[in-house]
Amino acid sequence: MSVADEALLRLGAFLRDQNYRFTTTTPLTHNRVVQRSAVDGSHLTRAFGWSLPFYASDLPAPVLRILAEAKALAHCNGLLRSKVRFSTLKNQLFAHSAFPTDAADSVFFGPDTYRFARCVESVLNSQPISGSAPGRFLDIGCGSGAGGIFAASLMRPGVELMLADINPQAVRYARVNAALNGLKRTQAIHSDLFQKAGGPFDYIIANPPYLVDDYQRLYRHGGGEFGIALSVDIVREGIPRLTESGRLLLYTGSPIVGGVDQFLAAVTPILDASPVTFDYDEVDPDVFGEELERSAYDHVDRIAAVFLNIKKDG
Repeated sequence: MSVADEALLRLGAFLRDQNYRFTTTTPLTHNRVVQRSAVDGSHLTRAFGWSLPFYASDLPAPVLRILAEAKALAHCNGLLRSKVRFSTLKNQLFAHSAFPTDAADSVFFGPDTYRFARCVESVLNSQPISGSAPGRFLDIGCGSGAGGIFAASLMRPGVELMLADINPQAVRYARVNAALNGLKRTQAIHSDLFQKAGGPFDYIIANPPYLVDDYQRLYRHGGGEFGIALSVDIVREGIPRLTESGRLLLYTGSPIVGGVDQFLAAVTPILDASPVTFDYDEVDPDVFGEELERSAYDHVDRIAAVFLNIKKDG
């Protein structure tokens, strides 16, 4: 770990010792809250949750030094601002990008993260890895690493976790977050999808970007006409990398056009041609409704959050 990463880890440990908790909202909700004349909460919550500017006197001097060492302290019109944000998922704590996430290398954490975790938890609680050997687990396009780290905490000791992302900043946060949450057998790698991931894996999980983003930011842009290309590629490339009876768990968004689920329509031929069985559920019928105001979604009825649970034969 670099000096900056070790400082970020110390900052997370300090927040945990202070019983810090923060649930990340949608950007629209976040904007509404911070536009109020006064935002409730402690100085820590305002600085590291709501990403609000603060006075140097608002935080302990050692915390300011750690922020500077982590290269995460910004100056803002005579005030200070944290360039990193911390959110909680159950009893775990995760570092990710501060709000607003405008930069091309922003690292996402939000309501989709919570839905993704619930979907993965529902499978792992009912269908644990069989056999006595520790399982191999891959979180592809891991972002902050929250999905893989949370999932690994539900599994038996000794599971090997790989966190992979094309965004170097995401790899950095994932590595720090794994250490912050006490995971030992974890590797965070820079990889374009499965390029450097190897395999096979007992579990592959993914919560990829699924929107059409004009700026093609890595954490938002899913590629293709409706933003589903990356999700389809993960299914196509992931199935061959599963062990026998291995599972691929994919949470994504699907545009519904004329009543037709575009993601399901695209992956059905792949699934039908593969030695797998699968379950498919619509988790939330309407997410990111504000995107429908953009020309890329002129013919889209709604965007649904969906969960695909694939089991390889064996």
